[in-house]
Amino acid sequence: MVVEVKKKDNESSESLIRRFNRRVQQSGILLRTKKGQYYVPAPNERQNKEKAIRKAKISDKKEYLRKIGRLDEIMAKSKGRGRVRSLAKLLNVKLK
Repeated sequence: MVVEVKKKDNESSESLIRRFNRRVQQSGILLRTKKGQYYVPAPNERQNKEKAIRKAKISDKKEYLRKIGRLDEIMAKSKGRGRVRSLAKLLNVKLK
């Protein structure tokens, strides 16, 4: 996919470059290129099973906390990335 930007009448070169950069970011070309920079092997069957087990445990713990009313307290106290960390700490889960 090629990003093409033509200069408008009375447009400065700075705004042209800014418009070009915005178009490149919106197209996702840079993200695709950076993803392809390193080879990431597909997860094997054992990793898939471990991930499914970990996910099931986390959802069970979250459901239990929601039922006893603790989950809402945690979510109200924390914000943003801290919310995930405090929830992970409560669930005794390691974040990668």
